[in-house]
Amino acid sequence: MNRDIRDYRDIIDMPHHQSETRPHMSNADRAAQFSPFAALTGYDDAVEEAARLTDERFELSEYRAAVLSEKMDYLCKRISEHPRAGITYFVPDGRKEGGSYVTKTGRIRKIDGVKRVVVFDDKSAIAIEDIFDIEIEGDVHAL
Repeated sequence: MNRDIRDYRDIIDMPHHQSETRPHMSNADRAAQFSPFAALTGYDDAVEEAARLTDERFELSEYRAAVLSEKMDYLCKRISEHPRAGITYFVPDGRKEGGSYVTKTGRIRKIDGVKRVVVFDDKSAIAIEDIFDIEIEGDVHAL
């Protein structure tokens, strides 16, 4: 016989004690006491946020600004035709420094010089100062 069992021969066959005042704990609840827990709540989210990359906002060179100005003039002259264009613009990140460049493609409804926005047919608007590039579709004479 195993030495450990021999030491407990006098109590091994006794019934398991059940409290009369407390309910019996289920095996699942008993196991949950020993399950891992997040001691630093929000730590994983903070690490994930720190690892998320953003782009730096580029300053336009004089040449690029001049080309962009010519493309805007071209769109203004043909605004009644609702020209189709793809506009790449900067969207600042709401939680950290930097942002991302996004391209929206569609028909241009108007260019509002007062509010300084380009408005698409779907009524979405892009601030002119956020525009990085414009690709004008469908016109071989476009810049």
